Amino acid sequence: MTHLNNGAYQSQGHRRASRAKRWTIVVASIAVLGLIAGGVLNYLKIGPFSDKGKPVSFGQDQAKGGQAGGAGGGQAPDSKVLMPTGPVAEFKNTSTLSDGTQVAVTTLDGKKSGFKGKVWVWAPKAYKEEKFAKSGFPVLIALPGGPGFPNNYWMDDGGLHLQSSVTKWYNEGKGKPFILAMPVLNPKPDTGGLYWDGSDIPGQPKMGTWLTEDVPDLIKANFRTVKSRDGWAFMGSSSGAFAGLKAVLKHPDKFKAVIASGPDILPDSPLWKGYEKEKNENNPELLAKDLIARKGPDVYLAFQYGSKEKSVIPHVDKFIATYGNKGPVHTHLQVIEGGTHNAKTYIDGMNAGSMKWISDQMTGPVEP
Repeated sequence: MTHLNNGAYQSQGHRRASRAKRWTIVVASIAVLGLIAGGVLNYLKIGPFSDKGKPVSFGQDQAKGGQAGGAGGGQAPDSKVLMPTGPVAEFKNTSTLSDGTQVAVTTLDGKKSGFKGKVWVWAPKAYKEEKFAKSGFPVLIALPGGPGFPNNYWMDDGGLHLQSSVTKWYNEGKGKPFILAMPVLNPKPDTGGLYWDGSDIPGQPKMGTWLTEDVPDLIKANFRTVKSRDGWAFMGSSSGAFAGLKAVLKHPDKFKAVIASGPDILPDSPLWKGYEKEKNENNPELLAKDLIARKGPDVYLAFQYGSKEKSVIPHVDKFIATYGNKGPVHTHLQVIEGGTHNAKTYIDGMNAGSMKWISDQMTGPVEP
């Protein structure tokens, strides 16, 4: 047996303590790196760290008895807030943003349209903050261009960053903290150049009712919203911009504003053939003319186009010159220098001014 003198023992004890300290640091570092990696993998939707596909609650099931509140939840009749009316939808996570907010999807069986399709939803971080616990939030229904089926490209924060931009604009005082509803635009792929103009074309799925009735009903059922039309707006690009523009002009009692980016102005689906009367009832030019004649209610139309969108510019300019800022039809034009006909261009335009312009016309979050 080797006997250690006191000095040697203390020296060996010091080395053991140093090794133990180093190992503690190593283990702690690994743990921290693990947490960071887990967060990154979750954000990237990779492996066992991903929340993708897991149930998501936006708090709509926290009312008494696990049911949504609505009219029977003890809410004052004159409240500006509409509490979730139910029934509670089954939302599944599709992505988690860096701030912890989640984009979720549900399959909505539209009771009024008869159409069944997917709707993606997202609520800003402010929605779950204590100071807004009883507040109603404004809603932005975001519509894609192109086929608009089977997905809505605004639902993925990957390249367009709509959700994170809404948060950024709110934090900068440039926008409202909108709840986003992102439904499919069309009932099937655009094989053969088919599209439905976001309208109820006779003999076709009622996509106009789907967008203006069923989708808002889903949001009202599951979120705290603003009762009045002052908390409801559309945004869209290309054919989705047409659908949003037409929805606001056709239903000014329900929706107050729209950001129409690179929009079509006239209904031109080949499915309108033989239905001229119904086609005219979904024509933004005729709807604007009628709204001016009726003297309201006021609507706010924010148009956007890139300076290189040669086929879009003359039609938008003509509409604004003819109907813009006449009576109840208020218009704003955002020209995006160097911009082309694409969604990324339109996010830039929203950042430059369109989002602030419509937000200034709207309300929310509102107190009960």
